[in-house]
Amino acid sequence: MSQGIVRTIKDLVVSVQFDEEPPTPGEVIVVQKDPLAQLLVDSLLPNGEAVCLNISSDSDIKKGMVAETTGKGMEIHVTDQAIGRILDALGQPVDGLPPFKTEGVEKRNIVRPPLRELNFKPTQPQILETGVKVIDFFAPFVKGSKIGIIGGAGVGKTVLTMELVHNIAASGSGISFFAGIGERIREGHELYDTLKKRDLLKNTCLFFGQMNENAVARSLVGASAVTLAEYFRDELGKDILFFADNMFRFVQAKNELSTILGQIPSEGGYEPTIFSDIKSLEDRLTSSDKGSITAVQTIYVPADDLSDPAVQMIQHELDSTIVLSRKVAEQGIRPAVDLIRTSSSLLAPEIVGERHYILSVQVQALLAKYERLRGIITIIGENELSPLDRGDYARAQKLINYFSQQMFVVSDLNGRPGEFVSREDMLKDVEEIIV
Repeated sequence: MSQGIVRTIKDLVVSVQFDEEPPTPGEVIVVQKDPLAQLLVDSLLPNGEAVCLNISSDSDIKKGMVAETTGKGMEIHVTDQAIGRILDALGQPVDGLPPFKTEGVEKRNIVRPPLRELNFKPTQPQILETGVKVIDFFAPFVKGSKIGIIGGAGVGKTVLTMELVHNIAASGSGISFFAGIGERIREGHELYDTLKKRDLLKNTCLFFGQMNENAVARSLVGASAVTLAEYFRDELGKDILFFADNMFRFVQAKNELSTILGQIPSEGGYEPTIFSDIKSLEDRLTSSDKGSITAVQTIYVPADDLSDPAVQMIQHELDSTIVLSRKVAEQGIRPAVDLIRTSSSLLAPEIVGERHYILSVQVQALLAKYERLRGIITIIGENELSPLDRGDYARAQKLINYFSQQMFVVSDLNGRPGEFVSREDMLKDVEEIIV
């Protein structure tokens, strides 16, 4: 181990001068104070100066203090004791319950390369039912896929994610991981209380690095959650459902760190490493020969601009995109899914079956015609349409209303019981509407 001296402190950035054997980027060094303070090495200057990030915003670090290398990266304990618990970005329980038993428990660096050798044979795609009609029809969950829920502020991204966590945990299909990245503390409490009341914590592990925490914690919590998910996938052979809320906040946290490190921004004002930041996390959300990770990610859209560079980069990593619309939300339809913009590369006959695929094509054609007819009706009125067009317009309206649904996670607030609709019932209902 080698020692250095703290030279400068600027917000979360701490520079430590090492004369011999400096640390490597990604290594954790500790400042010798009581209690010890951890710093994460971001980069190394040619003169042996380590530019570090203050992980826990420790304000007691002073110039002249001694820092020591550890030879290790940012590590968390990987254990099945995490199920039913709330953990922070450092993998420590924050739910007020007893700490983990750590004797003999493996620790893993949260900065890990993605799988290179998958070593498994492709199998028949397995569809996971969510009970949410609009998702099961337009963006079906397929084991090992990545689904994105995209929308601006206040259109229901977190509520829809909470509903999916609830429904899938209730079905008992695999282990659910939830990574709260830079979101509201209230939403984390609501999710925990909902799962606890319905006795669903036994299949769920929650990580939170929320908006009250510093940018370092918010940028690391996703990697910590993925590290534990990988352990359950590879060592315990589990199928994982991984929920991340919100991936845009992950980019935002990285951007904050880039700004305080003085890096020159790239397109849209984001950090120059935005592409590698997203890829390094997304590429780990994959399946192996031992188990699978099916990922559901919410993506906040700043100013409702779907062309935002960060939104576009995240979207390129997804198999399905569920777009939530403010216009739909204003009509009182929940979930407020834009049925035209929602798309999925998994909506193919070899995956969902010939019946579902043909229905999806018919429904999309009907909805596209509905959008065209709306403009005509605004000018000349519905009565001027041909009987065929009036019939198609009415069927499209029935479909739009059909895909709205009451949710379990808000039933305590609106007094209306939640609905779970099986995929078979949903397909039958759609057939009856469009015939």
